[in-house]
Amino acid sequence: MNRLLSRRWICNFAASALVLGTASACVAAEEPVRIPPPVKDPAPANAGPQKAVFAGGCFWGVQGVFQHVKGVQRAVSGYAGGSAAMASYQLVSSGLTGHAEAVEVTFDPAQVSYGTLLQIFFSVAHDPTQLNRQGPDSGTQYRSALFPANPAQRETAQAYIAQLDAAKLYPRPIVTKLEDKLSFFPAETYHQDYLTENPRQPYIVFNDLPKVAALKRLFPERYRVDPVLVKRAG
Repeated sequence: MNRLLSRRWICNFAASALVLGTASACVAAEEPVRIPPPVKDPAPANAGPQKAVFAGGCFWGVQGVFQHVKGVQRAVSGYAGGSAAMASYQLVSSGLTGHAEAVEVTFDPAQVSYGTLLQIFFSVAHDPTQLNRQGPDSGTQYRSALFPANPAQRETAQAYIAQLDAAKLYPRPIVTKLEDKLSFFPAETYHQDYLTENPRQPYIVFNDLPKVAALKRLFPERYRVDPVLVKRAG
C-alpha cells in the first residue's frame, strides 16, 4: 500500500475514533522518559557547525522535534542509507531502495552537543526498540538508524547505545543500527516543515505533536518555542 495513502487511512480512522470518543483505540506512542546523557560526549575536532543524520520512522515528527532544539540551525527531512543512486517519496515508500526516511541536522556544538542530540533522539523523537517500524508505519524505510558523519560521532553513538542497554532503561533491547552510507537526499518540498504547517492533521496530532510536547516537558532547557524552519531559511 502506498505510504501516503496508508497514512491518510490512519488519519481518517483516528479522526473517526476521536469523534466517537474511542481515540484510545488508535495506535499510541510509548510514553517518553528522560534518559541520562551520554557518559562519552567529546567536542568535535573541527570548529563551526556540524551535521548529523538520524532515522527514526516518519521524518515529519523527527524533523519537528529537532527544529525545536536550541542550537539546531537546520533540520531537513530526506532519505539516507540506501544503495539506490536517487530517492523520492514514491520510490522510498516501496521499501526497495534501501533508503530510510531520515533527518539531516545542522547544529552548533557550542550550544548543543552531538551527545545531547542523541539523548533527545532516543528519549522523545522515536522508540529505539521498534524494529523496522514506528507507530502506524512499518517497513525498513522506517527503521531506527544513525549515520555518523565522522569516527567521533560513531564512537559516541556506539558507546551511548551500550550505556543505555546496560542500564536497561527500555523494556526491550535497542535496535538502532549505525550505518555507513552517508549519502543524504533532501525530501520533496511538501515534506519540509510538515509538522509546523499541518498541526491539525490527525496523523500529526496523534503521532508527532506529543513528541514536541515531550521535548518541552522533559528537556525545557533545550526547548525553543519558535522552530527553525527549512522554508523560512530559503
